[in-house]
Amino acid sequence: MIDHNALSAGPGPLVLLLFALAFDAYIGDPPLLYRLVPHPVALMGRLIASFERRLNRRERSERNRRFRGFLVAILLVGFAALVGWTISRLAGAVAFGWLVELVLVMTLLAQRSLYLHVVAVARRLEEDGLAGGCEAVAHIVGRNPANLDEFGVARAAIESCAENLSDGVIAPVLWYLALGLPGLFAYKMLNTADSMIGHLSPRYKAFGATTARLDALANYIPARLTALLIVLAAVAAQGANPWAALKTAAADAAKHRSTNAGWPEAAMAGALGLALAGPRRYGERLVKDAWMGEGRARATARDIHRALYVAALACAINFALIALGAALI
Repeated sequence: MIDHNALSAGPGPLVLLLFALAFDAYIGDPPLLYRLVPHPVALMGRLIASFERRLNRRERSERNRRFRGFLVAILLVGFAALVGWTISRLAGAVAFGWLVELVLVMTLLAQRSLYLHVVAVARRLEEDGLAGGCEAVAHIVGRNPANLDEFGVARAAIESCAENLSDGVIAPVLWYLALGLPGLFAYKMLNTADSMIGHLSPRYKAFGATTARLDALANYIPARLTALLIVLAAVAAQGANPWAALKTAAADAAKHRSTNAGWPEAAMAGALGLALAGPRRYGERLVKDAWMGEGRARATARDIHRALYVAALACAINFALIALGAALI
């Protein structure tokens, strides 16, 4: 006999997360829903931009802007956590309210979105050459694509694939597992703020300093776990090298300008036999990073597809581990 009370109460957090991961991988963001209402990340972005416009004015001193940026970072993260907590409590108080939480968790994961954005670069490179690849990669990286050749476009897409596997999938999963919807909302607000204001440019260096530090702290464990998942995925991926992935992550991750992004990117470089990172330009600023990996720097569209396959396997392993946890608890 069907227990309707159990159905309305909903699944536990691990099972709900498994459904969210499965739905996100299959359909991504619900297309009809976000034609009717704004996407949560878009709302976060508007709030961040509003604070930045009002408080990060050039005429203020660097110390003043740094302090204001500190207050904004704490306020934004706290507000996001409060919204997540409120929604979670309201959802738990009504029948089938867990469906709201399911949709929100699914929306704040980025498996399918990651795949679609990165595979678009490979397809445009294959179909339209450098011009098409530059246009597609401009949507997923901060560097100026006008300074890239075809190899640089391919490397940028692979690096974005590895880094966003951590930021867009593994980190949200871990923060949801740790702190539920409040943790997930707080992380997404912080990560969105870091992508908008956590830069070293003259405009954001002081105002976004706290955001950048908090984001680095929030991604410390997820980045290293993502590197490990890439190593495990390389065991099953044909043509990938798990030992080289592990060795390159351990040896080269610290060479990256980001203490966290270096881990998944170095692991991916080793797994695919590539050299990633290296000198590159962000706007007018030249970043003289060292190369990660001992392979070839001449990456191609085929290597982007290989990276996506490794990332997909890493997502599958992540799913399997959560399923195992759900079965054991």
